[in-house]
Amino acid sequence: MGIFKTRKNKKFGYEPRFYKGEGNPYEIKHKFDDHRQTVGNQGGLKAKLVSALNDYKHNEDKSANKRVLIILAILIFVFLLIIDFDLSIFFSK
Repeated sequence: MGIFKTRKNKKFGYEPRFYKGEGNPYEIKHKFDDHRQTVGNQGGLKAKLVSALNDYKHNEDKSANKRVLIILAILIFVFLLIIDFDLSIFFSK
């Protein structure tokens, strides 16, 4: 029983009696489990970051990567405006 370790949720293997389909209809599954590698139990913060960077680097959709970079640039610009950073050093001659 560690102080900083979180408890894992219990998993039950419920099988409906009269369901004729494939798999379990009551299974709770993330929407993007089949398409991403970053969803799931991975360990620590470093493992999650490395997995997210690998997913970003090997993404087939280049427009999504550009969109992420544009949103990140806008957020950095807004942050610099909020902390009252002197932006004139970028525009001076």
